[in-house]
Amino acid sequence: MSATMPAVICHAPEDYRLEEHPVPTAGPGEVVVRVESVGICASDLKCYLGAPLFWGDKQREGYCQAPIIPGHEFVGKVVDLGEGAGEKYGLSIGDRAVSEQIVPCEQCRYCRRGQYWMCAVHDIYGFRQATFGAMAEFMKFPARALNYKVPDSLPSHHAAYVEPLGCAIHAVQRGNIELQDVVVIAGAGPLGLGMVAAARLKGPSLLVSLDLNDDRLETARACGADIGLNPSKVDVVDEVRALTEGYGCDVYIEATGHPAAVEQGLYMIRKLGTFVEFSVMREPVTIDWTIIGDTKELNIHGAHLSPDCYPVAIRMLEQGLLPMDRIVTHQLPLSDFQQGIDLVAAGTESIKVTLTP
Repeated sequence: MSATMPAVICHAPEDYRLEEHPVPTAGPGEVVVRVESVGICASDLKCYLGAPLFWGDKQREGYCQAPIIPGHEFVGKVVDLGEGAGEKYGLSIGDRAVSEQIVPCEQCRYCRRGQYWMCAVHDIYGFRQATFGAMAEFMKFPARALNYKVPDSLPSHHAAYVEPLGCAIHAVQRGNIELQDVVVIAGAGPLGLGMVAAARLKGPSLLVSLDLNDDRLETARACGADIGLNPSKVDVVDEVRALTEGYGCDVYIEATGHPAAVEQGLYMIRKLGTFVEFSVMREPVTIDWTIIGDTKELNIHGAHLSPDCYPVAIRMLEQGLLPMDRIVTHQLPLSDFQQGIDLVAAGTESIKVTLTP
């Protein structure tokens, strides 16, 4: 193993460079993997474009600690195990592994209460100095990381989807879907498609996917959606009400990242329904809170990361419950990372874009 490796380094918004970086080594409890595949997430794109959540504004400090190696959707092959790491995680040299996107501090009030995904320190791979990401030849899982072995049967570019699928599963769990509910999932990107597949397992009477791209709606049907509706072609609020005797859907999950989808959901959902907000928004969203309170008495749930969902996601992929060859549309070499970012930004030709170091 050489002393340096090629890695994508985030220096500032729209300033990402392929550079040489030191190869990590494993200390006590740590794991080093050779990265096999890493996905480009919508949050990676928003960080690249300079969204205030990542870089700050007048009201708050940004979350991204540049310079940093991005990438939190990944799978790798174990090449180095620190003292005790093999026993702790059940890993051996040569095993394939993933790591949950957050490395809990284990000391804050949330971690002490078992709510590790809301850790106050919040070291997520690819954004924080303590947790460099996977857009590199090698990466390190720190001592407090939550790691899982991945079956050899899963292609690498499919296994990199464990992270977004885990987030999708958690969002669906937050919806508290009951048997025979009418469920609407806004957005048929990588997250929305995972939500469709997870929601299908909950036994809804009707599962509706919304997206502006008809090809993505076809993929949503392959994931388990009963109906795909394009808001640019039909009034989706009227369509859903017509399908529900005028009441509206029981559960609405927002996974588009567009403010219009929030208001759309508030009008579409029935009284006493459950609204799940998943997206990282590019700009603030303004809505009429009277709809949430006095008008409909809605249950509003957020969804963040994927607590305890990685084993479920791995099992769903093993069972072939998603059309992964349709979801992972592009596999590019690491050196073509800019092309990958541009594909995700355009959103017209791709669903999930992965890089291979």
